[in-house]
Amino acid sequence: MSGTMSNKIRVLIADDHAIVSQGLTLLLECKPDITVVGQACNGKEAIALFRQHQPDVTLMDLRMPEMGGVEAITVLCSEFPDPRIIVLTTYNGDEDIYRGLRAGAKGYLLKDSKPDELMSAIYAVHSGKQYIPSEVAVKLIERMSNPELSDRELEVLRHMAIGMSNQEIGVDLNITESTVKFHVNRILSKLGVSDRTQAVIVALKRGLANL
Repeated sequence: MSGTMSNKIRVLIADDHAIVSQGLTLLLECKPDITVVGQACNGKEAIALFRQHQPDVTLMDLRMPEMGGVEAITVLCSEFPDPRIIVLTTYNGDEDIYRGLRAGAKGYLLKDSKPDELMSAIYAVHSGKQYIPSEVAVKLIERMSNPELSDRELEVLRHMAIGMSNQEIGVDLNITESTVKFHVNRILSKLGVSDRTQAVIVALKRGLANL
């Protein structure tokens, strides 16, 4: 195999599904200019392995136990000057994309992408460029054109998504029922929908809430 360890692109993989992580490792190790330096199964492990190996490129899943990808990316970007991280996920909601890139990721790729596209993303990000496929860019533009929900509105919306009433939300968040109604009306307006069911559907589709 050509190339030495010193000039290989050193990749860290963070994914809580072992079969995905091992599959990615086998795929990448077939390339003479790439080596996998670690595999993490959650955000905390990803941070620890990043500190240890300081990889050239990190592939980061979004939703993992203990600590998710966005939180891990935020920590790494606060500690290191230019961590080159690609979000590699099954989630394509505009909120997921926005949060991943806002946290500091340089690329965003879906797991159903072809191997050649993954390689292109790794090479691009390693060279200091961003890698955002056109379908991801479209959703990002849509997200940026939508009114922003406040942190409290997001909390209320996520409670709505699990079927809680205004009264139950008020008790859980320690706010009055009338305040909850105010937030619900603001949420409906910002999402451009007319009722709670439509709001939850939009929230799930965009990645604003999860079941």
